[in-house]
Amino acid sequence: MMEKQQQNRPNLHNAVFLRSAVKVADFPMDDRPQIVFAGKSNVGKSSVINKLLGRKNFARVSAQPGKTVHINYFDIDKQLYLVDLPGYGYARVSKAEQQRWGMLMEEYFALDLLTLGVQIVDIRHKPTRDDMTMADWFRASGKPWLVIANKLDKIKKSQIEGNIAVIRETLLLPEEVEVLPFSAEKGIGREEALTRIFDHTGKEDVE
Repeated sequence: MMEKQQQNRPNLHNAVFLRSAVKVADFPMDDRPQIVFAGKSNVGKSSVINKLLGRKNFARVSAQPGKTVHINYFDIDKQLYLVDLPGYGYARVSKAEQQRWGMLMEEYFALDLLTLGVQIVDIRHKPTRDDMTMADWFRASGKPWLVIANKLDKIKKSQIEGNIAVIRETLLLPEEVEVLPFSAEKGIGREEALTRIFDHTGKEDVE
């Protein structure tokens, strides 16, 4: 069954950067599923995307987090879009940049383009107010979303259950929203995350 599932997946190696969107006219409006990734500027979002795609430096890992406000689109095997939202919560970003971020989010979510949300948080810490705001965006969309709790390799096994409980409670997660422990460094949780993503996009047959 695992082999069949993977055969029905899009080819993750056939992934290309499509464009950076700074306005509504830049958003792809076709019927392909859009998998939307969001996370704080320092949570390792690009590293998670790179690990999921099996590519080393595909999504840029910026030395200056929060520097640019745009939405990056990646075309995955001409079957779906991976949508990388700008990192949030970077303290040194100006109020004007924060406002641009907010407006871009409002415009994107208002168009109902989202198929599945993937929110990335740090499993070591209680989610921040900005994480809570992002969870509110996903909740209000009415679309399915899941939480990837990155940096699993930085904590003890005995801490996992309790830390996940804190994440669920802080983000007010509905029961159906799953929290997946993940390590972009070690690749732990990669298969589980991909399975959930493709389950929601109809790109993988599950018996």
